[in-house]
Parts: sequence; C-alpha cells; structure tokens
Amino acid sequence: MPRSAVRLSGIELEERRARDRERLKQAVEQLLSSDGWQQWVRARACNGLARYSVSNLCLIVLAKPEASFVAGFRAWLQLGYCVRKGEHAIRIFAPMTIKDRDAVTGEDSGEKRVLFRVVSVFDQTQVAPVEGAKQAPLEPPCEPLTGDSHADLLAPVQELAASLGYTVSFEQTPEGVGGWCDRNTKRIVVAETLPANGQLRTLIHETAHALGVDYERYSREQAEVIVDTVVFCPALA
Repeated sequence: MPRSAVRLSGIELEERRARDRERLKQAVEQLLSSDGWQQWVRARACNGLARYSVSNLCLIVLAKPEASFVAGFRAWLQLGYCVRKGEHAIRIFAPMTIKDRDAVTGEDSGEKRVLFRVVSVFDQTQVAPVEGAKQAPLEPPCEPLTGDSHADLLAPVQELAASLGYTVSFEQTPEGVGGWCDRNTKRIVVAETLPANGQLRTLIHETAHALGVDYERYSREQAEVIVDTVVFCPALA
C-alpha cells in the first residue's frame, strides 16, 4: 500500500504532530540569534519566499538556509522545472478548509474550519529545467536603489505616515543625520540633501518608528534592528 494511503493510529498522529510542533519551535527559536535573524530577513526579502507565512518561512530557513525560491512539486512543473530525483523535501504547513459537521447527525452544519496539514515544497536549487518546456523566470526584475529611480514611491509612504497622524517635511538636517521621527509632535523629518532613494529609505525607516517601534517598548538596539529590517524588506511594513 502506498505510504500516502496508510491510515495512522491516534497515537501515531499525535506523535507526528508533536514532531511537527518541535520542528516549528526549533525554527522560530532561530530568530533569537543574530545569524538566524539575518537568514530570516534575507529569505523574507526573496521574491520566491515573500508569500509564505512567518512560521513557514522559519521552517524553510531551518531546512535550507540558502533557499530563495520555493514551490511544490506540481507548481515547479507548471514553471517548466522538475524536482531532481533524490532531493529531500522541505516540510511546511498548508491551510485546509473543511466543512464542520454535527457531532451527532454528521450533517453539514454550514460552518467551516481551517486546519493545517504538512506539505512538501522544494527550493530552486533542487530542480532542473524540463526538456522542451519553457522555463518561467525565477529572479524578479530589480535595479540598484541609488539616485532617484524610486522617487515615485515617496508619495505613497508619505500617505502612510499621514494616515498615522504624522506630518512629513524635507529639511536641512545636521551633517550625517538622515532624519528622525518625533512621536511627541507627530512629525517626521527627512534630510532634503539626500537623493530621492536615500529619502525613501529614511522615510520608510522613520515611518516604521511611527508605527510603534519606539525606544520605550524596545531598547534602542532592538528598535533599530526592527526598523532596518523593514527597510531591507519593505513587504513587512
């Protein structure tokens, strides 16, 4: 009988769940170390990993720290690639919506529940192009964040700051100071001498402070790590 068709006993199921919980615990604990946090931030900024939840991303990094683009077996086939024989899967959790049934009658109650099951995914280092198939590009289009290439993003971030009750101004600042966030006056200042992309980085940084990453809730070191993480992978904001 195929392994997937084997029905596990209640004890076996609980043992497997316990192993999965322990694996997730170990994965999350990585964030408590400097190296683990840097690995997670790098992975979070990758185009092929950004769609995964925090817990699943931790599991991916635990299994394969160098991962950059992860997908399931069938998804890779649709992208024009096939998982190489002998590769070990990365195990993550996938949501599964089921109908809730009455405990007595077994009839559909009309309610739905979300459960999670373990599924297998693979990194791009574990796949090879399918001969004759068109391969989808795996790397996102990108360009260095220098000069004024991303000036159009300043306005949306200013709108976000305004929605938090903050005003944003571009002013002359002391040498070496790119800007600051004053939570008392609800004001964000950005150095007017910076190029547009430098202003964007500073504005994202200070807006992250405005979102609640302050020196009262966190130490200065902790707060700066968090907001710099937001700047590095802005999808977190």
